[in-house]
Order: sequence, then structure tokens, then C-alpha cells
Amino acid sequence: MSFEIKNKNVLITGATSGIGEATAIDLAKKGANIFFIARNNLKAQNLSDKIEFISGKRPKFFIADLASLKNIKESALEFISLDIPLHVLLNNAGLINNNRKETVDGFEEVFSINHLAYFYLTHLLLEKLKEGTPSRIINVSSGAHAFVKGFNFDDVNSLKEYKPFKVYGYSKLANILFTKKLSQVLENENIIVNCLHPGVVGTGFGQNNGIFSKILFNLSKPFMRSSEKGAETSIYLCSSPDVSDVSGQYFYNCKIAKTTTWANNQEDADRLWNLSKELTGII
Repeated sequence: MSFEIKNKNVLITGATSGIGEATAIDLAKKGANIFFIARNNLKAQNLSDKIEFISGKRPKFFIADLASLKNIKESALEFISLDIPLHVLLNNAGLINNNRKETVDGFEEVFSINHLAYFYLTHLLLEKLKEGTPSRIINVSSGAHAFVKGFNFDDVNSLKEYKPFKVYGYSKLANILFTKKLSQVLENENIIVNCLHPGVVGTGFGQNNGIFSKILFNLSKPFMRSSEKGAETSIYLCSSPDVSDVSGQYFYNCKIAKTTTWANNQEDADRLWNLSKELTGII
């Protein structure tokens, strides 16, 4: 099936900085209609101004804190109220915390924003994605999924132990397991689902989460890629006709890449799916 991004409706989370911003701007240049969810109104207005200047089309944004299921639902309903199809959903927002934080819903924040927000928003918008077929769902994961050996079902909210890179690794593993399971569920719906590792991007991601993270960031920065380089695979998966029939895969540098054994565990993918439905109240 052919796919042309021009005039397609694209919804992006985490679009006001880093690879999300670079992706939004590039897709706007390609003629896509950009919609995005942001937490900060000023940053959202600034991005809207940039995109309108570049493309001549002003994007629409929704203000929401992705750490809140209520906020996620409200933003999804706002999009649904526009009465238009959704062609591409890019779940891009993410974070790493040096210390454990809890959301308004009582979830550990990294797990909540990096996985449950992807899961919940996607489910709320599935009917709009079905209206927009052929459509695409892209989840930004990370090579950090290799930090862990299997998903931590025994301590999902990291109450017993909190190690920042392990917790982040679990959330990124969850992105891959979710992608694989969702691609199976949507196999006959003309919706492809893929995920990606953007590479280590020098955007300041995580550097404000404690002295250790800041030191690691500064040491690594000479080896990091730009936001534009990091966005290349997201842009590719959102817009390229080359992946029109590819689903359930993990990409790096615009190519299918290997994952760990644990990222291919069907039993864990099924278990995480059912747990996520329970936690978000999806029937």
C-alpha cells in the first residue's frame, strides 16, 4: 500500500524539544498537518510559530500532562472532537528521573510517562487511526532496553528498589513489547506499528536529574548526535513508503535492528498488555 505524508494528520507527543521538535518540523516541511500534545503553553506557542513560518500551516496543540491519565483522556477527546481521521501517531515523549517520583494516579513516573501514556493514548485514538487507514503508530523506544533482563513485573512501580537506568530500561523494553503486541492485535486493520532507537541524542535529556546524570551527560556529549540526526528514524517511520508493509519491528538508523531476547518474549508482551489495560482502565 502506498503512503504519502503530504496532507496527512500527524499527532506527536513530546514535540516541543529535541527529536520530537525536529520530527514535527521536518514532517511539516513535507506537507503534513501537525497536531501535538504539550505540557508547556509557551513552548507550544513557540513551536506553532516555527511550524507556521516554515510550512504556512498552523498546527493545533493540546495542553496536557502525560503523567495524568485524566489529562491524556482530555487531550484525546479534544482531537476526537475535531472530527477528522488520524493517519500517524508518534508516541515520542519520555523522561528519566534520578529519584523516584509518583504521578497523580499513583504510578512511578518514568513507567507512567514512557509506557502507560503510550498505551493509553493509542487506545483512546484507535478508532481515529482506523478512520485514517492506511495509518501508522510509531513508538520511540531506546537501546536502553538492553539495560535489563526482562520486564520487572514484580515491582512495576519501583517501590522496592529504584535505580534510574534500570527503571528507564524497563520502560523502553515495555515500548518494544507493546509495539509487538499491538502490531499483532492490529494485523488486519491496515495500521502498521513500529518502534525505534533514536541513538544517543545531545538534547540535555536527563541532565537535570542529579549530579550523576549531569556528569554522564557531559562526558558523553562529544559522542552524541544532533536532534535532527536522532529524528531521522522517526521521520522515516512516519513518512516513508518503504515501510508501508512492515509492522512490529524495532528500527535504528532507518533499518530493522536486533533487540534483546527479552524484547521478543511473547508471554511478557501478553502479560504487559493485560496489566496495562488493567492499570489504565481500558476494557
